[in-house]
Amino acid sequence: MIFVTLGTQKFQMNRLIKAVDEMASGYSEEFFVQTGSSNYTPRNCSYKDFMDAETYNKKIAECSVLVTHAGVGTIISGISLGKPVVVVPRASEFGEHVDDHQSQIADAFSSKGLVLCCKDVSKLGEYIEKARSYDFKPYELKGGNIEETIMRFIDIFD
Repeated sequence: MIFVTLGTQKFQMNRLIKAVDEMASGYSEEFFVQTGSSNYTPRNCSYKDFMDAETYNKKIAECSVLVTHAGVGTIISGISLGKPVVVVPRASEFGEHVDDHQSQIADAFSSKGLVLCCKDVSKLGEYIEKARSYDFKPYELKGGNIEETIMRFIDIFD
């Protein structure tokens, strides 16, 4: 199962859901989409708008590929479980966020070889297939930087 998650942002990300829904009709593997606040209803894949933490974490643990917006917590969860992660950052030009900080986050993780960054949803299928055999680098938490601060913050809420 390919798990696509849009997090809990108050913004829609219909372009990603539409792209996944179109792919799902002819794809050999099932897609499950956590749609968040989007208003596009998938016809070719299973979906849920929001889910509790246990169900969400189980989907990440069970998936073959994780496709996510550039939410740091989800990215780190996928990496920590050794999942191939494809990040599709939210873009302000599509009304998916107020700015483009998610592109910066996705680029930062991608530049370290931790994730693949797909900014063009028409190429998502290529990125999913590439992720299956890509040599992702191991995530190394180093002291005294923003990554450690983020991880400590996330651990507070676990």
